[in-house]
Amino acid sequence: MFFLDEAVITVRSGNGGSGCVSFRREKFIPKGGPDGGDGGHGGSVIARSTRKIFTLEDYRSKRNLSAQNGKPGQGKNKSGANGADCILETPVGTIIEVYEPGIEVYEPGIEVYEPGIEVSEPGIEAYEPGRILADLVLDHQEIVLLPGGKGGKGNQHFATSTNRAPRIAQPGLPGETLKLKLTLKLLADVGLVGLPNAGKSTLLSRLTQARPKVGSYPFTTLVPNLGVMTFDDLQTLVVADIPGLVEGARLGRGLGHRFLKHIERTQFLLHLLDATLSSETNILDDFLMLRKEMSAYSTALAHKPYFVVINKIDLADPKRKGIVALRKALDRIGTKSMCISALTGEGIDELVQFISANRP
Repeated sequence: MFFLDEAVITVRSGNGGSGCVSFRREKFIPKGGPDGGDGGHGGSVIARSTRKIFTLEDYRSKRNLSAQNGKPGQGKNKSGANGADCILETPVGTIIEVYEPGIEVYEPGIEVYEPGIEVSEPGIEAYEPGRILADLVLDHQEIVLLPGGKGGKGNQHFATSTNRAPRIAQPGLPGETLKLKLTLKLLADVGLVGLPNAGKSTLLSRLTQARPKVGSYPFTTLVPNLGVMTFDDLQTLVVADIPGLVEGARLGRGLGHRFLKHIERTQFLLHLLDATLSSETNILDDFLMLRKEMSAYSTALAHKPYFVVINKIDLADPKRKGIVALRKALDRIGTKSMCISALTGEGIDELVQFISANRP
C-alpha cells in the first residue's frame, strides 16, 4: 500500500429538493385543499476518522465527491426523501483545511565551475495555510464540513384564509462546494529521527513488533513506520520511524522533509547518531545539523523533549576516546545520551527502561 499523507479534493453537498404544488382530488371532494409535500434535504459532507485505515490513498483517485440531492415533494403531503450524506473516511490524525493554492517561487540558479552550465534548485511552494475545519485525533470522531441544502416547502404551507388554493411552492436551497486539503500527521508517542542509515528501522524492530525494511544503504526507509512498545505493566507506546533527514531538509532536500510533520505530535524524540563516523566532531556536527533543520521547520519541534542514542557500538568501541569525548560534549550542552547496538541488542534493555521511566 502506498503511503499518501496529503490530498486535495473538491466536495459538494446535495441540493434540497423542491416543494410540490398539488391539490387534493378525491371522489366526492372536488375542491380539496393543497396537499403538496416538502422537498427532501440534500445530503451533507461529513468527515469521520477511523483506525481502520492508515493513509489517504483512497483520495488519490477520488478527487471530486458529492452528497446526494434531496428528492422533490409529491402530492398527498408526501415529503421527498433526504439525500444520502457523503462520508469522508480519514485516518486518525488528519487535518482538514480549506485549500488555498500557493505560489511557486524559484530560487536563483547556482553557477558551477564548468563554463556555461547553470544549475537551478527546485522551486519551493509557499503554501498559504487555509482555514482549519477539523483536526481528527480520535477514533470515530465526526464533523459536518458542508451541510446539505434545505428542501423547499410544498404549497400546503402557503394556504391562507384568503388564498385557499395557493399555486406556489419553494425551490430547494442549493448545496455548497468547497476545495479541501487533507493532511495526515501520524499520532505517535516517540519519534525516531536521524541521518539516513543511522539504524532507525533496526531500532524500531528491536523496540516493537514492527518489521520495517532494513538495509545497509541510505534511504532504506521511504515512508514513516509505526510500531507499538508494550511494557511489563501492559502499558503501550506508539513509536514512529521517520525517513532519514539530511542538511537542507527544511528546503525540500532528501526524503525526511516530507515527513517532519509526523513528529510534530510526538511526546518526545530519540535522536539516533552513527558511532561509526570518522570522528566525534563529525558525529556532533551531524547532531547539531539535525537540531538546526528541525528548529527551522518548526519551533514546536525545537522545544520538544529529546534524548540522544549513539548506535552501532558493535562496530565502534564505546570506550574509545572519540565516543567518550562525544558524550562529554553532549553533556556540556545539557543533552543526555546512551550507547546501544540496535543490531546485536546491546544496551536495548537500558533504553527500554529509560523510555518507560520517561513515557508521557
